[in-house]
Amino acid sequence: MTTDPAPDELPCPPSTRREELTEDLHGHQVSDPYRWLEAPAVDPQLKGWVAAQALCAERHLVDLPARDRLRDHLGQLWDHPRRSVPWRKGDRWFQLANDGQQDQDVLWTASAVPDPAPREQLPDDDAWTVLVDPNGWTLDGTASLTGLSVTDDGRRAAVARSDAGSDWMVWRVVDTATGDVLDAEVPWSKFSTAAWLPDGSGFLYSAYDPPEKDREHAAANRDQQLRLHRLGTPPEDDPTIYARPDEPEWGFVPQVSHDGRWLVIVVTHGTHPTNRIHVAPISADGDIGEVVPLLDDADARYLPLGVLGDELVLQTDRGAPLGRIVAVNLRGTGPARQVVGEQEHRLQSSTLVGGFSPDDPAWIVSEHLHHARAALAVHTAVDGRHLGGVDLPGLGTVMAISGGRRDAAVHLTFETFTGPAAVLRIDLPVPDAPEEEGPIRAVEVTPPSAPIADHLVVEQIRVHHDDVAVPLFLIHRDDVTPTTEIPTVLWGYGGFDIPVTPMYRPGWRAWVDAGGLLAVACLRGGGEYGRAWHDDGRLANKEHVFDDALACAAWLTGRRRDEVTASALTDDAAPDVVWSAPRHLGIEGRSNGGLLAGACLVREPEAFGSVVPEVGVLDLVRFHLWTIGWAWASDYGSPDDPDDLAVILRYSPYHNVEVGRAYPPTLITTGDTDDRVVPAHSYKFAAALQHAQAGDAPIVLRVDIAAGHGMGKPISKLLDERADVLAFHAHHLGLDVDLPSESGPASGG
Repeated sequence: MTTDPAPDELPCPPSTRREELTEDLHGHQVSDPYRWLEAPAVDPQLKGWVAAQALCAERHLVDLPARDRLRDHLGQLWDHPRRSVPWRKGDRWFQLANDGQQDQDVLWTASAVPDPAPREQLPDDDAWTVLVDPNGWTLDGTASLTGLSVTDDGRRAAVARSDAGSDWMVWRVVDTATGDVLDAEVPWSKFSTAAWLPDGSGFLYSAYDPPEKDREHAAANRDQQLRLHRLGTPPEDDPTIYARPDEPEWGFVPQVSHDGRWLVIVVTHGTHPTNRIHVAPISADGDIGEVVPLLDDADARYLPLGVLGDELVLQTDRGAPLGRIVAVNLRGTGPARQVVGEQEHRLQSSTLVGGFSPDDPAWIVSEHLHHARAALAVHTAVDGRHLGGVDLPGLGTVMAISGGRRDAAVHLTFETFTGPAAVLRIDLPVPDAPEEEGPIRAVEVTPPSAPIADHLVVEQIRVHHDDVAVPLFLIHRDDVTPTTEIPTVLWGYGGFDIPVTPMYRPGWRAWVDAGGLLAVACLRGGGEYGRAWHDDGRLANKEHVFDDALACAAWLTGRRRDEVTASALTDDAAPDVVWSAPRHLGIEGRSNGGLLAGACLVREPEAFGSVVPEVGVLDLVRFHLWTIGWAWASDYGSPDDPDDLAVILRYSPYHNVEVGRAYPPTLITTGDTDDRVVPAHSYKFAAALQHAQAGDAPIVLRVDIAAGHGMGKPISKLLDERADVLAFHAHHLGLDVDLPSESGPASGG
């Protein structure tokens, strides 16, 4: 008679079955011994393997020194009220808020302040009431509010729910005055907004045909359809307004113009940096006419801002790699008219405000990135005349801007590395008034809900290598100085034209509070410097992203000083110092950043003392076969293309693990219901590393249960995950965690 071993007697890492599977792909012999780990989550063998990995992960993580202290400190940093940017529809205000302890943000509403008060004045705090509280949807807090659209009169709101971190969305309609649910559930929506018809009788949304049972989190998402749901009708009868079976990879983002005359459809092709604009007239009765192309060459990125008269105002990079504003006649007559020309720095976003009727003034509030730091300017919307820059409170990020077509002001949220978001208001200058001296003032209407950390220092340098300069933020306590042994975490993303800018993240703050150095890199492939910067880090140039990150690692640790130098971007930055050493340097990133961490690990394992790829894209040969993975070919190329595959095989982490090589301590994280970057990526990479490891360092796989790619994750899961990651870095990088007391620097003293 035999008995199963006790949990603490199981081998760690657990053994993983290898299968002899090699395929000839365009002349390359590609081995895939762990393909069986792609099985559905309900597969008994996979469930057993995940459970064994979970036991090993718990064994390694739960008793790490300082883990509990870090989790407690994270809890303090998370425990502060948070508010989104407020916005107004009709005679009601709306805002998302969290008291600091809630798993999910709550939607609040309030009646507008009555005349004669300024239209832009926010109601008093006691005037707000809860409209939608997702925290009551499930017992474990894993259902989240992931979509929201309010009718122009403010009377109804379409709200979307997602469960367990999934990208799938279910829409419901609520009465904004009572909170009553008005209609049936509208399911199988994904990557979608909701655009209301002018009279509020229905909304447009994007959806897919229902997937096969047990394939909801793995089936490829193609053939999206733009549908119309009219209130009071069965969702299964929703008509398709627009679909392109001849283009199964196209997606549709609908907008309805403020005057109700036009449906504007942004036609996307995955994450490709170009798109199309199609339009359809809307009759006075709300009937949608034929959809016709307006801008159909897919030659640039076009972001509709709104309609002025018979023109559609757009932000584009056509003929302007850093971005500009143009206007196009909606009837398709005549060339585009330039409104605001290309500036010195990348145009990140634009908001069209005012201009509800032809006689109303209209403005464009634009955000530019100055070396990944936000700067705002205001122009007239008709002729693009510059009305002034905006005085922002320091080096930070504008997270969101809200302003309606009846408004003469905007609200925005502004945050930094050292403090959470404040809500600011900008009263827009009258276009015909004499220009005032000095910048336009941004008034703080809701201060940061936690003190700004004045014990932290933020520097910015540029790392120079191979004729490129890579911005690198350095965040640390004011008593932490370069010693060549400072435990350091390098964080990066580098993809999909997404800029990395100053953000307040409790996990980052906890690391620097504990005495570590945080280095946040702005790598090629991102969106910091426009089209050329993105193109220089994608497709055949994708390896440039890893070159940049490894150059930052080399500068931080003093390696390759004959090849890697630095210059200062902020006055207090010191470019000639050595902060750390390879054994004290960790690297981490999420999603595409998980690919970054994994690729740097397999290329230069000796450069790091710890590596954490989180929810990473790690199997670049098969990423396109799962859910929305095919859409990422814009950055990675297609494994079905021989030339692209040759590049992919040079950096795909799973395919570049070498048996018999010593790898540093590595913590791989994923969620078992992640339907964006499916967990098979992490499962296969972990198994390959565990099999190959020739050193003594642990290779740990952490699987979050009932958790997806990160969206909607409840606070308890976030705290556990961040505490595990921070404690892993701290233990393996040699950080003697030195957290301040509750009344000390962590609280802003």
